[in-house]
Amino acid sequence: MTVLSTIGRIATELGAARSRYLTERAIRALPAEVQKDIGWPDVASNTAHAAGVGSWAGGK
Repeated sequence: MTVLSTIGRIATELGAARSRYLTERAIRALPAEVQKDIGWPDVASNTAHAAGVGSWAGGK
């Protein structure tokens, strides 16, 4: 594996993590009723998302 391919892979993972973060932020900005209607799992607890933050860095 070359250095450039490693950098490319990391950049791809960071882009995907940022996209997931922005999507979650947008969903959390919606009213609780709308979140419930679309089936967002963390409507009852706004602290539940903190446990998954580490997985955004490319953890599988």
